[in-house]
Order: sequence, then C-alpha cells, then structure tokens
Amino acid sequence: NNTIILKGMINLKKIKINTRASYDIFIERGLIKNCGKIIADTVSTRKIAVITDNIVDKLYYETIELSLKENGFALSKFVFPAGEASKSSETLNEIYTFLCENNITRSDCIIALGGGVVGDIAGYAAATFLRGLDYIQIPTTLLAQIDSSVGGKTAIDLPCGKNLVGAFKQPKCVICDSDVLSTLSDEIISDGMAEAIKYGMIRDAELFDLIATHTLDNVNEIIDEIVYKCISIKRNVVENDEFDTGERMILNFGHTLGHAIESYYNYQTYTHGSAVSIGMCMITERGCEKYITDKLISCVTAYKLPSCCDAPINELIKLCSNDKKCESYDINYILCKNIGHAEIKKVSISEFEKFILNKI
Repeated sequence: NNTIILKGMINLKKIKINTRASYDIFIERGLIKNCGKIIADTVSTRKIAVITDNIVDKLYYETIELSLKENGFALSKFVFPAGEASKSSETLNEIYTFLCENNITRSDCIIALGGGVVGDIAGYAAATFLRGLDYIQIPTTLLAQIDSSVGGKTAIDLPCGKNLVGAFKQPKCVICDSDVLSTLSDEIISDGMAEAIKYGMIRDAELFDLIATHTLDNVNEIIDEIVYKCISIKRNVVENDEFDTGERMILNFGHTLGHAIESYYNYQTYTHGSAVSIGMCMITERGCEKYITDKLISCVTAYKLPSCCDAPINELIKLCSNDKKCESYDINYILCKNIGHAEIKKVSISEFEKFILNKI
C-alpha cells in the first residue's frame, strides 16, 4: 500500500526505492510543513546541517526550520549563490569548512534543500565528508523532484565538463511537496518538463501522451500525476541498475548533446532542461522517423522549450568526447525509435560524429 497517513495528510504517497541502501520517497502537497516528523522517524541524530541556495533559503528555510525544531533538531545552515556555476570544487570546499566549523560528525545528517544543483553538491559533500554521512533530499524544483533527487547520483562540475567528479550516495529519504512548484517561474517549470518528456519518450507512451495533451499554461492540472509517474519510472530503472552500467543509461536520453550544449554556452544561455530538450530533438531528428521527431518537437514547443540551437555541431561533438558517458574510444547515446521505448547505442567517437553530421 503506497498511501500512509501523517498528521491527517490522507493523500500522502510513499514510493520505496530498493537499492543497496533502500529508502522512501514521500509525495504530498504541503509536506515540507511536516518534514520534521518524517525526518525524526528516519534518522537517529538530532543534529542537522542544511545546505541550500540563496533563493530557496528565503522561500522555504523558515518553514523546515520550524518543523525540525518542533521535532527536537538543532540546525546549522550553509547558503551559496543559486546556479550551475556554484556546483564547483570552490563551493564544495566552502561546504567542508562549514561542516567542520559546526562540528558535524559521521552520526549527523545533511539536508539538501533546493533544486538539482543543491542536491548534487550537498549529496557529494555527504558522500565524501568524513568518508560519508547521511543526507536527506527536499527537492524544490520539478526537475529535482522527478529526476535528480532520486537514484543516488551526486557530483560537481569541472571546467572541462559537467558532473565529472561524483559518487553514488543514496539519500535516507526524499520529501517531495508539489505545493512548492507553485512558486516557480515558467522557465523553471519548463526546465523540469524536459525531463518529464524524457521519461515518456524512454519508457511510458501514455505519460508522453498525457503531457502532449497539455501545455505550460495548464500543466498544473496534471503535475501530481507527472511527479508520481516519473519517480515510479526512475525507481524501476535504478533498482535494475543502481550504478549506471546498463539499463540506467536510458535516463541519459538527450543528455549526451545536452551536456555539450550547456558546456559550450558556459552554463549561461540554456538551462539544463532546455539543453536536454535540444539534445533529445537533435538525436531523434537524426535517428528516427519524421513523425516521431514532429511529435517530440511539438511537445517540447508546447512547454516553451527549444528544439535547436546555434552552437556549431563540430564544437558540440568535441565536447561530447569529454562527457562521462564515454568509454575509452566509445560513446553511449540513447535513441527512441518508438515513443515509450529507448535503445542504448554504443559506437566509436568517429561513428558518433558521422551520425550527428548525417554522414552515415
């Protein structure tokens, strides 16, 4: 039974992730107001270090602080500037110093409060500080709720590429509150919808159709269903391939070129979701029937996502060769020749270049 009751929240849903270290994902509107009770039942410590960015700090820190203190927790807080540029070794070292100064021990816990950048860097700090301590994800963007907070991937970026230094570290739990999505700009909702569209393309044609029959203007009508379905899909994939050596690679649909686009524009011009949207459309246009490409472009356009960019294709191919999806002289990319079904393609860098340049 996926439904449990917490302080009268009769619609609270729980999805269990059965990885090497299993954990629960809690989904319900208004949930962060009750996060203290869930966290108190999940961890034994009562000492918490909250890591967040300067935007989320102003929106939600006081809410979780109240709930945590009501449940006996002592808190310290680290705030860094919002944005991908902060997902760096410099910020990571600042976090380590903060953890030292606040006497955080291996028996204590970190909370990642924010979007994907916060979750990635806070999770990596938890994986590495004192060789590992517990952490909890409270994702505050659609992208983080349906994708980056689930599955245990943590990382920071290097100047030469995205997510090149990281570790697998499963959280103790994930707390998803759909109400926080109402404070997001259309751009940030669009950012997350790119990943939702990805899930439909790789695994669930019905989810894709549901998304395609709505637009950015009325997606809130189905946002709870999208969150639940996407997390369920990722749960199934991650349980089958926790360490990303096989099936889990399908979650990288659109990311091979998407990461290259982000890097080419120095993480300034395109959000992660926008870059993934372009990557999905570019790879589909080159490897699939026209009607599949047309459906995908129509869908991303309805959510005000781009389907192409001006970056020179030769430059993007060079950047792809620095991506972590490369293996020696080969590269893995994902193709969806039918909506709802993904294929993993492993080819040489030269073959990938010919494919992208339409020379095959």
